[in-house]
Amino acid sequence: MRYRRIGDVKVSAIGLGAMSLSIAGRPDRGRAVATIHAALDAGVTLIDTADAYTTDADGQGHNETLVAEALASWPGDTAGVLVATKGGLIHRDGGPWDRDGSPAHLKQAARESCHRLGVDVIGLYQFHRPDPGVPYEDSIGAIRELMDEGVIRMAGISNANLAQIAIADRVLGGRLVSVQNQFSPAYRSSEGELDYCVEHEIAFLPWSPLGGIGRGGEVFADHAAFAEIGEELGVSPQQVTLAWELALGHCVIPIPGASRPESIIDSARAADLVLRTSDLERLSAS
Repeated sequence: MRYRRIGDVKVSAIGLGAMSLSIAGRPDRGRAVATIHAALDAGVTLIDTADAYTTDADGQGHNETLVAEALASWPGDTAGVLVATKGGLIHRDGGPWDRDGSPAHLKQAARESCHRLGVDVIGLYQFHRPDPGVPYEDSIGAIRELMDEGVIRMAGISNANLAQIAIADRVLGGRLVSVQNQFSPAYRSSEGELDYCVEHEIAFLPWSPLGGIGRGGEVFADHAAFAEIGEELGVSPQQVTLAWELALGHCVIPIPGASRPESIIDSARAADLVLRTSDLERLSAS
């Protein structure tokens, strides 16, 4: 397993996006925990969650509680595992999630996340999505205060554009360590943000790096080079996709989702897959 850095923390080059383990269509709790255990067994040391990864019936925080349970029941040493969680969204079944980027909400949400994760300090806390009803500087100011108060150790943002990245880093006093945006073969509109993060030594965490829940087949049909190169190399197109993303910059750390152990085991192997220059050119052009 290759490693990269978020701030001053070394993490696996492939993380686990745990959202699908808690939303509608999720596996039963036993398989969900087994999936997280399989990620840890494979050397994954970054787990991405959020208080909004849940259903209305469960209320905020289902995924955080699940991650905490899986870490507590894993027989290995979890001291080197970084759990990244997010606040600022409220789950709504069947509709767009509500946004609340108010400082009061973010401060309360972070403390509740801390409790659900069973930790004294959250390793990485990210503002989930800009709230058009709240000045961005105010939301990030709350994150800064959480850092200064010792509730969170590192701060990041998600679903942000270039201007918001610059604002966040300024408000945080140069302490922004991560940006988590959607990026995949089918969704490359955040390529500018990715390049900016690489240039400024900020970790870029592509969410839905394989195209999103249930869309993998569609993505690989539309971008056939990923499957073709996978067949040539004797690996899955998912591994090729993640290896291509890793090659885009030394700060890129994809966080593929998984709802069964086999999926995250396959994804984790991408950390050690080195593609040829000709492959990378072909994939970028696909």
